[in-house]
This record gives sequence, C-alpha cells and structure tokens, in this order.
Amino acid sequence: VQLQASGGGLVQPGGSLRLSCTASGFTLGAYTVGWFRQAPGKACERILCISSGDSGTSYADSVKGRFTSSRDNAKNTLYLQMNSLKPEDTAVYYCAASLGACSAYGCHVGGTLVTVSS
Repeated sequence: VQLQASGGGLVQPGGSLRLSCTASGFTLGAYTVGWFRQAPGKACERILCISSGDSGTSYADSVKGRFTSSRDNAKNTLYLQMNSLKPEDTAVYYCAASLGACSAYGCHVGGTLVTVSS
C-alpha cells in the first residue's frame, strides 16, 4: 500500500503546476484524500480535502480560488492543479488518504518539492 505525490519543480510567480497523487495497492477513489504542504520552518498545513466519490471539496483560505483537485479513477490518481502561484506556496507537498473524515496531518513521506521563485 503506497501513496506518492509527484510533479513538483521550479515555477515562476504567477505560473501553474499540476501535482499527481498516485496510489498503489488500494483503490484511491474509495478514500477521502487530503493535500498538505510544509514550508521550511513551518508547520504542516492541510490545504485541500476531496471526499470519496467527489462528493465535496474543502479548501484552505490560503489556496481558495487558485488550487483545485480532480480524480482520474482509471489511473488511480488524484491531481492538484495549482494556478497563480506565489512565493509563499513554496513547500513540500504531500497527499494522504483516509476513510471518512480527512486526515488532520499528512506531511509524512512521499512528498514533492514545489519552489516558486523568479
């Protein structure tokens, strides 16, 4: 059972990036998935939570209107589309799956680094 975030990189302010969260060993579509991030020296922040079956998505104020998430159940993958990126979005991004409520903490392993800089 494994969950891996990927797709990070260097992007200029105002740019866009799409991250992937790919599951192996279980069906991601049956789980609630949270996206988290941790900037250097800062606490882990949950930025988005998408319920199983796409029944609802919640966003942190820091990303509302700029980030969205979608599922591709055929690929057992969930995506995080990040637009209008800001330097303060620089962080290691993680995804975490849970049954029922969204995980409160998800900055474990398998993250991907996003750097927003000119």
